[in-house]
Amino acid sequence: MKEDKKVKAKVQSPELRIKNFDEVNLGYTDEEALKEASRCLQCQNPRCVKGCPVNIQIPNFINAIKENNLEEAYRIISLSSSLPAVCGRVCPQEKQCEKMCIKGFKSDAIAIGSLERYVADNASKNDSIKINPNNGKKVAIIGSGPSGLSCAFELVKEGFKVTIYEVLHKAGGVLTYGIPEFRLPKKIVEDEINKLKNLGVDIKTNVPIGNAITIDELKKEYDAVFLGTGAGLPKFMNIKGEDANGVFSANEILTRINLMNAYKKDSKTPIKKAKVAYVIGGGNVAMDTVRSLKRLGIKTHLMYRRSEEELPARKEEIEHAKEEDIIFDLLTNPVEILTDDDNNVIGMNVVNMELTEPSEDGRRGVKEIENSIHKVECDMVVMALGTRPNHEAIKKSNINIDEKGLIVVEDTKTSIDNVYAGGDIVTGAATVILAMEAGRKAATKIIENTK
Repeated sequence: MKEDKKVKAKVQSPELRIKNFDEVNLGYTDEEALKEASRCLQCQNPRCVKGCPVNIQIPNFINAIKENNLEEAYRIISLSSSLPAVCGRVCPQEKQCEKMCIKGFKSDAIAIGSLERYVADNASKNDSIKINPNNGKKVAIIGSGPSGLSCAFELVKEGFKVTIYEVLHKAGGVLTYGIPEFRLPKKIVEDEINKLKNLGVDIKTNVPIGNAITIDELKKEYDAVFLGTGAGLPKFMNIKGEDANGVFSANEILTRINLMNAYKKDSKTPIKKAKVAYVIGGGNVAMDTVRSLKRLGIKTHLMYRRSEEELPARKEEIEHAKEEDIIFDLLTNPVEILTDDDNNVIGMNVVNMELTEPSEDGRRGVKEIENSIHKVECDMVVMALGTRPNHEAIKKSNINIDEKGLIVVEDTKTSIDNVYAGGDIVTGAATVILAMEAGRKAATKIIENTK
């Protein structure tokens, strides 16, 4: 039987990339993209489309690659996705579209994400996106992360005048402050945002909604308001010593590195130059943090209370971290952070864990192993345990929230007329593509309800 392996894009060598923040994955060449696109079966009932949260017509854009028509491929993708260059890099395709690929049941699934990235990076994009005439309606979007950008894209195409309000000095939300340069170059994010601006979307930065302007004030000026403020507040373990010097949230570390360029030699943003750091957590944020610290010359450990099989981070990121000599301390959990007389971190007391039977959601539980507490030495601890919502934007409104602090919606509509919400502020921390899906759904409802 003829071997039918996926074409893998070239990557920077581990020895080289741990010394820089340049993109690890180098993307497809024209020849590689054509070879991979030719593997697609062009299914009549494409399961891959059903696995895509925004329903990109995947076989169609892949076929356009085969026909050497990248502009058509980009047009097809843009019918569903506002951020193809981003999604091609950071979406968990292996859990979504590629997981559903028929090809993957007998050989390697089609590298849909790599092909999407190839199209986004190489198509000219001229006149690929059609805009309807201005319809006289105005929408305010709070937050310029994936959900806000996606909502804006869908609305501006339908002739709405869209204004995005962003509290930070740069647009992009988590794409800008959260995901490292080596996984998502900021030039890519800027290009995608500039594309929206060229379509007519107005982006106002340094505007703290809830303080500078309230939602009630926005409602007087706009026909609808969309809340896409994400879930940007960190979670901690509430263990002894967590207030010590040298304990950080992953949010702070990644914001300093990504948004404020602390990794650059000429940066004025300080960041701790630790000798040994432990990052606590197992998701993509934890992986981004531990790999970023490695590039700063710090000996880095990833500590996760479950086994490798349960790690929620993308498989590719786990593999890259291993190649970069990140030390994995699995089935281990901190119980106390140790400090010196000046309250500086000098280590942790940690406990060994063991897996228990799966719960109703299918995930394995864990419990501590008796008499297994032991000490590890370090001078930096970073908590990457997930995030929770920030309510600043809605604090002067009467929008309903649930016991987890998430905005309550019914089909994207909040408890206030003409105010919609989507993304992490509604679901809790999730993926970029799911936030984009939420933005699209809200845009659809806004279009329906403002005609």
